[in-house]
Amino acid sequence: MKAIIKQIKGLSFVGKSDSNHWVTIDGPKEFYGSEAASRPKELLLLSLGSCTGSDVVAILKKKKIKLSNFELLLNAEVAEEHPKVFTKIHIEFIFQGNNLDSKQLERAIELSQKKYCPITQMLKSSVKITTSYKINL
Repeated sequence: MKAIIKQIKGLSFVGKSDSNHWVTIDGPKEFYGSEAASRPKELLLLSLGSCTGSDVVAILKKKKIKLSNFELLLNAEVAEEHPKVFTKIHIEFIFQGNNLDSKQLERAIELSQKKYCPITQMLKSSVKITTSYKINL
């Protein structure tokens, strides 16, 4: 995999990788950014959520489990000192659908977290990642 990042101005960048889709990245005004896009650390959190969310959806589809709605809420704690890395991340999976089986949902989350999600695998040695789920009726 390869990527290219191009500076627009200050901390404003665009980047693309193998999928050939441009992503805009920016920083806060106090550090010469223009606050016009997501920050790099935000993108990392979004990557984690979308990675594990995609796994869970694919696993449930394979098992013919239909969801009427699905969301993930991620809550990250950040170190107080530089480099201000994530120290803990909690992912709450929120499912909605008819007759959802808790065991199937738990298994899909487990498979994503322990086997399939590469972002989880890359982060878990340096960040404590926890999960929970709920079913909304």
